[in-house]
Parts: sequence; structure tokens; C-alpha cells
Amino acid sequence: MTTRLGLGLPQMRQYDLGRDVPDVARAAEEIGYDSLWVFERALVPEPATQGLYGIPGVPWPDYYRGVADPLVTLTLAATATSRAELGSSVLVAPLHLPFQLAKSLATLDAVSGGRVIAGFGTGWSLDEYAAAGVLPFEERGTALDEVIAVCRAVWGPDPVVHHGKTTDIASAIVGPKPVRPIPVLLAAANRRAMRRLVERADGWLPGAYGPEQLAAQWRDLRELAEEAGRTEPVRTVIRVNARVAAKPKPGPDRALFEGDTDQIAADIAAHTGIVPDAEILLDVQSEARDAAELKDTAAELYEKARAAGV
Repeated sequence: MTTRLGLGLPQMRQYDLGRDVPDVARAAEEIGYDSLWVFERALVPEPATQGLYGIPGVPWPDYYRGVADPLVTLTLAATATSRAELGSSVLVAPLHLPFQLAKSLATLDAVSGGRVIAGFGTGWSLDEYAAAGVLPFEERGTALDEVIAVCRAVWGPDPVVHHGKTTDIASAIVGPKPVRPIPVLLAAANRRAMRRLVERADGWLPGAYGPEQLAAQWRDLRELAEEAGRTEPVRTVIRVNARVAAKPKPGPDRALFEGDTDQIAADIAAHTGIVPDAEILLDVQSEARDAAELKDTAAELYEKARAAGV
């Protein structure tokens, strides 16, 4: 069976968002991509107060400066497309007020004809949590649990009732409703996060950091699902952050997903077949100079991936 492929939408500062997001979305759908994706980076502290992903000494990439709001970006893409799913990998859910986020996603699903995938994560930036002011970083797991619970309630039948730490809905009519149940996918790399996924979510959003690591994480997730008695399938969308170059990267020390489209297509192929029916999200926007180059790269990489058996 052919692997479903998704494309990351342009959100970075080299793009003219109002023009380029609909343009790239339309082109991606015409190329054959099955889904369109956004990520969230609310701010970049200057000077840096912590390393990238919270790792001391690791610098933040320059392309994180000025990342567009993910829901606005998806809305622009929704108006320009008719078939491709519209997903987030990931929304840092605890940065958002749960009720407002649930209603926004439901409205987007209604507007798009039932194409939204709600991909959530807890994030790692202390500065983003401080700026959002919803709950402190130390309560990020609790905050994510409540976002999921509020979303399920708001998306479900009326009257909506929810009593939680940040959200209290006594009994209310809340609309519009999603066209269909919006799937909730979670970023989960450790067993604690995977337990939350097994208990509360519909799917998984792993990063592509090597076939061996992906296989090990998948084994852990299957074990936890078996322990919990979960039998329904876990939808999986693997994020690939690619740095595409015009020429091949030489040598055995080439970083994964860096090089020309043939090399990256081979890396993608190495990650397929590990998780049954897993989809691949290709985000190639960081190295493109403009939307024209992004579309060309997306088309070439799609062709090369298919030729590589993906």
C-alpha cells in the first residue's frame, strides 16, 4: 500500500503568508500530497534563556524567528484546498485556553468539510509558557489533559458539561460542531507521554530520528497499549524535518535528512514499514528561499519518494 505523504506549510519569515500559504497548499494538493501541516513556535527569547528543546548549550535555529500562528495558517490552507487533511505537528496545547482552542478547531473542521487533525504536544520552552500565562510549565501534563478533555466535550453532543482546573462549563450549547470526530494525535517520546497517548488519544506524532529509534519507541507504545487492553489502531504520522540541498552531501557522516532529494528520499524509505500504515510528514520549508522554490522541492521530493517505494 502506498504511504500517505503530507507537506509542511510555509510559516517562516521568508514567506508572504497571505499569498504563499494558499499557493503552496493548492500546489501540494495538485502534486498528490494527502495532508498539510503546521507547527507552533510562539516566540524566540533574546538572549536565549535555555537551549533548544531545553538542552543546555544547543542554540535555537534562526528560522524559528517569526513563525506564523498555526491556526491562521491552516485556515488559509483550508480556503484554498478541498481534499487534503489539515493537521498540526504540533500545537503546544497548554499555551492555549482549552475552550477557545476547542471551539477554533471545531470551526475549522466545519469550514473545511471535516479535514482537521489535532496534533498536540506539551512543548519545552519556559518562555513560551510564561508568555501564554495559562498554567506554569510544571503543570504542562495536567494542562494537556484538560485541553484534550475540553476538546472532547466541546466537540461532542450538547449540552456540553465540563468541570476542570481552568475550564468550567456548567451546561451549554456550543457550536459549530466538527463534521466528524476530530482525531487527537500526541507527540510522545517517553513512556509517561505514551501512557497518556494510549489512554486519551487517537494517534502518535513521532519524529524521524533514525529507524532504530523509531522501532524502539513503537515497541514501547505497543507494550503499553497491550497492558492497557487497547485494541484499536494508533494512527501514526512521522515528522521529517529535511534540509534539502542542490547537490548530494558526501561522506558517511552526513546527517539524516540532509542532502539532495535522492538522499532524503532514501532516508524516508528507511523509516517506512516500521510502524504499520504510518504516514510521513515532510517539512522542507526552512531551506527554501521562497514559495516557488518550496513548491519545486516538494514536487521533486514527492516524485523521488514514490520512486523509492514510499
